[in-house]
Amino acid sequence: MNTYGLIGYPLGHSFSRKFFTEKFEKEGIDAQYLNFEIPSIEEFPEIIKNNPELRGLNVTIPYKQQVMQYLHNISEEASAIGAVNVVRVRDGHLTGFNSDVIGFVNSIRPLLKPHHKKALILGTGGASKAIHYGLEKKLGMETLFVSRTAREGMITYDDITPETLQAYHVIVNCSPVGMYPHVDECPALPYEAMNENNLLYDLVYNPLKTLFMKKGAEQGATVKNGLEMLHLQAIASWKFWGT
Repeated sequence: MNTYGLIGYPLGHSFSRKFFTEKFEKEGIDAQYLNFEIPSIEEFPEIIKNNPELRGLNVTIPYKQQVMQYLHNISEEASAIGAVNVVRVRDGHLTGFNSDVIGFVNSIRPLLKPHHKKALILGTGGASKAIHYGLEKKLGMETLFVSRTAREGMITYDDITPETLQAYHVIVNCSPVGMYPHVDECPALPYEAMNENNLLYDLVYNPLKTLFMKKGAEQGATVKNGLEMLHLQAIASWKFWGT
């Protein structure tokens, strides 16, 4: 039986297994989808070795960058992004792709208005790399990363002023802040300075409406979570595995 799966750690809130199991059942596909919860990326070769029927993998936190060292080929787009979240397996040959950028761009594009020219990216993990690529290369926006610690080419949350939010109307949360069970947390922003010109996009989808989104919506901002992005990137994953 063809096998697909997800590698990451931890996998307690994994979306992919439920999505693909339901897809296989609905469409009569003779396949299974397994979670491979590994505490170290060094266990990745064993997964490939011990599962000869493996045809494809999704990759999640914290291995979207670490997995790249084990791949034989990486798509041009995933290489430019610097992160892989889809691996196609063919007779032990591993090819990496990035479907996060596809899911994100197709999810946020319908919400964009002419004044949405600049975006803040909250967080610097593997997902943020795809968001940065999508905003700049696919949507033509100027971006600025926000990190908890001062680093070259980034600002910190303490640097964000009301004036910042008037210049950077789009804010994408790529951090896990606000994810269940920490639903009473949100990125430290001057939410009172937001208005109807702001668009807040949260990659978090559990809960469906995070405190980040609630605070933005209270000021009139447009808000959206990452659930549709997940669906779209999962569909893109299936296409990558089949090529």
